[in-house]
Amino acid sequence: MDISEFWITIEAARSAATADRPFAEVLTDELATRTKEDILRYQERFDEASGAVYRWDVWAAAYLIGGGCSDDSFMDFRAGLVAQGRDWYEKAAAVPDRLAEHPAVIAAAGADRDEVLFDEETNYAAARAFGRVAGDEEDFYEAWTEYEASRDHSLRDNDDMGEDFDFDDAAEMHSRLPRLAALCLGDITPQR
Repeated sequence: MDISEFWITIEAARSAATADRPFAEVLTDELATRTKEDILRYQERFDEASGAVYRWDVWAAAYLIGGGCSDDSFMDFRAGLVAQGRDWYEKAAAVPDRLAEHPAVIAAAGADRDEVLFDEETNYAAARAFGRVAGDEEDFYEAWTEYEASRDHSLRDNDDMGEDFDFDDAAEMHSRLPRLAALCLGDITPQR
């Protein structure tokens, strides 16, 4: 599965998702129609997409939107960004402050909801689909370990998260993510 097919798969699941059938469930169903090798390739693309937004500025956006954000929650937020589809994912990857334009973020800020864009279940779609195909979800983790060991990781290992900063410093957050901070913390920019 190349990156284009990955995003086509994400968009197809987004289009078919409903209130009764959430995105992760639809994605799992879609992946379960594929071969084990395709599911592993999907997971590779998913990990690449999630890893590409493993940065301090994106984490700060998650912190503002979620009213805080642990490392586990940040994993769920990155999965949620992928679940938003290629357009929103790329906007957030390029400029995390653009999430202030996302309709769900705007609605959640007005309703004081902090779960928007956090999607834990999307992290497990491939494992669940693989389990359906192979007969046991635990088979996924063994297959994934073998698959990962056989891959060349030299091009995607990137530990540069950018510049770290204090997410609890309102002035810093207003400086770095002005629109998102205004939406989540209020319009008044604190004095330094």
